[in-house]
Amino acid sequence: MGGLVKDLVRLVGRDSVKGDPEDLLVYQADATGYFAKGNPDAIVLPGTTEAVSKVVAYACDHHIPVTPRGAGSGLSGGCTPIRGGIVLDMKRMNRILDINKGNLTANAESGVVLADFHRAVIRQNLFYPPDPQSMTVCTLGGNVSTRAGGPHGVKYGTTGNYVLGLEVVLPDGSVIQTGGSCVKHSVGYDITHLMTGAEGTLGVITRVTVRLLPKPASDRTVIIVCASIQKAVETVSAIIARGIVPATLEYIPKRSISLMNRYITPPLEIEGEAFLFLKVDGSSVQITEESENIRQVCLDLGATHVKVIEDPREAASYWKARTAAYPLALSIMKKIIIEDVTVPRDKIPQFAESLKAIAAATGLIIGMSGHAGDGNLHPSISFLQLSDDMEEKTDAAIRKIIESGLDYGGCISGEHGIGLHKSAFIEMELGRRQIELFKDIKRAVDPAGIMNPGKIWVEEDQSC
Repeated sequence: MGGLVKDLVRLVGRDSVKGDPEDLLVYQADATGYFAKGNPDAIVLPGTTEAVSKVVAYACDHHIPVTPRGAGSGLSGGCTPIRGGIVLDMKRMNRILDINKGNLTANAESGVVLADFHRAVIRQNLFYPPDPQSMTVCTLGGNVSTRAGGPHGVKYGTTGNYVLGLEVVLPDGSVIQTGGSCVKHSVGYDITHLMTGAEGTLGVITRVTVRLLPKPASDRTVIIVCASIQKAVETVSAIIARGIVPATLEYIPKRSISLMNRYITPPLEIEGEAFLFLKVDGSSVQITEESENIRQVCLDLGATHVKVIEDPREAASYWKARTAAYPLALSIMKKIIIEDVTVPRDKIPQFAESLKAIAAATGLIIGMSGHAGDGNLHPSISFLQLSDDMEEKTDAAIRKIIESGLDYGGCISGEHGIGLHKSAFIEMELGRRQIELFKDIKRAVDPAGIMNPGKIWVEEDQSC
């Protein structure tokens, strides 16, 4: 047992520390896999804020890197421990502490699995909208750290819109409480939202207070089949332009539908090139009116077919299939790189055309699917085989995709965060002065540079 592991065992107990080589391998990367760039030296699974504080204070004193980790389901390399050190696996801190129906708030530890949190909230007839596709495994703290989104973002926004307060262990081991349970809070700098989206570079989130909504009375799913990709993205823009804001609006290509049909009952006919999965929610009168308006808009624009789903079980099968789309695609591809470029909704048609041109120029398989209702279309590059030539073409294609999104007024990440994957591109969007401001904040909060080093921007001079 190495010296670091022995010290950590003395701090938090043997059951909370892992240091065997096979354990360390598991923590090399997040869900991307291809960002595995070095092993951590030790894993700590804390059960309390006090334990987190002890470990972080020790790491600060000894200049040891600390990488916070939720479920490792991220897609940007955010929890990859590229400089070794300690990985803090937060999944044991998984208590839902309070659901306050009278105040429409909830308080939970950061390791709570989002699906478990959703179920607990729904039992109180309440609603927490953020719903990343990985919600069966991802954690509340991980969502806050990346400002995660999901299909409901089109109507309800993303995680950052719901965070009211945090408990955070700072890089010196001290513990702060930011924000609170009040809907209004105008007290000093907004440290709550500075930590929200900081990807563990400024501290370790241990507790989260979020606002809730009343659960919508009912919902209805609509499936729209279009003859072409261009017609589908034009339909998305037209629905939004008509002032209709659905709860979710997902774009799915034909090749994904053929895989998803394993979950859909009854299976969808593959009669078009592009599909839109849409859900409206609200009162029964409201959803009837909105679904009819959507049906009419789509037919006016030449949709091949519009299907309004009345059976809740059938509707659930569509959304289960949508969640399974990525792992299903991975079952037949060697590798998939999912981008997170997001554009204004009225620029979706132009951005889709640019992706088609980039695919033609590079010879790569470049598709898109995702949250079309909020412009977050997730361009993706799929690999049937791997080679150095393919990797080189991919690097060039990713840069072109990002440049195109920015040209249309978009951003390089809508919900995945920056991590390692997009750190080389952040200056393209924000400019050098803003990145220098980020670095100034980092140095002020974390002068030793121990917290998740090497993430968000390309950093050469940071030492641990």
